[in-house]
Amino acid sequence: MNFTSDNAAGAAPEILAAIARANDGTAGSYGADEITQRLNEKLSRFFEKEVVAHPVATGTAANSLALATLTPHYGAVLCHEGAHIYEDECGAPEFYSGGAKLIPIAGAHGKLSPASITAALGHFQRGFVHHVQPATISLTQTTERGTSYTPADVAAIAGVAKKAGMSLHMDGARFANALAFLKCTPAEITWKAGVDAMSFGVTKNGALAAEAVIFFDPKRAADFEFRRKRGGHLFSKMRFLSVQIEAMLDDGLWLKLAGHANAMAQRLGQGLAHLPGCALEHPVEANEVFARLPSRSAMETLLTAGAKFYPWGPVADRPLIRLVCSFATSEAEVDRFLAAAKRSA
Repeated sequence: MNFTSDNAAGAAPEILAAIARANDGTAGSYGADEITQRLNEKLSRFFEKEVVAHPVATGTAANSLALATLTPHYGAVLCHEGAHIYEDECGAPEFYSGGAKLIPIAGAHGKLSPASITAALGHFQRGFVHHVQPATISLTQTTERGTSYTPADVAAIAGVAKKAGMSLHMDGARFANALAFLKCTPAEITWKAGVDAMSFGVTKNGALAAEAVIFFDPKRAADFEFRRKRGGHLFSKMRFLSVQIEAMLDDGLWLKLAGHANAMAQRLGQGLAHLPGCALEHPVEANEVFARLPSRSAMETLLTAGAKFYPWGPVADRPLIRLVCSFATSEAEVDRFLAAAKRSA
């Protein structure tokens, strides 16, 4: 019963099979291979628009290099106070950008709003040499609280960004989970809504290690390749990253895996919501469940039963825990957890 993270799951069999196929024979290096060359075409069809895509191995690299490309070193990146780039990337966005400052903003259920961004922008003076200059807004899709921005949500924030002369970045580490929940197209939730660049995540969804930085305006990607090389993320055997992304797109595997993870989270969330003393802290709109338990002893009972999860914040009298489902989570695993939770309630 491991609900610590979708990173705890292994790689999907389809991904391992694709890597094995890519291992046959020789190929060009540093992205000059056939698989990487056709990835841009596949992603352009996927997004219904010509895009420029650059594979990297980690989400931190994708976010940091994308933000460094969009943001000058004297600039500011506005993000949610719980965003991965702010809390969990050890200053990498600031490092890769040469000093750009991250500005955290509060927001219910892990989401930014046009009002909160506008209020934050009011603290800056444009052209004032003593202030960093607002350059980029970064959204997390899905959020670090398991909620999803709708196309209308993204468009409203993009409107604020464009009015302020800022770029809009999307951290899509769990982008597939958002799409599976929202039932919209990739285009509708990205460039059609005003996103300029995104970190396209597949690792959490069953890849071995693969992400991509996608620019919806090729002009925005002018110096990215130099940044990627200088940052140590231009892989010599790039085909092994690219083939994972390609395999995710083939036959809808990406949404199939994410849809299963979401369904398990719904099963888990609904089961917990009906237990005495349990309450859901945030809506379940992807593959994460944030549940407040009736007591510390209830949490200890779950841990003793073999469940693995993270307490979210200090362990209070009614602890809040985070549970994350993956493509590999089974109904039996969820039901065992719910049975243990029922005994502890």
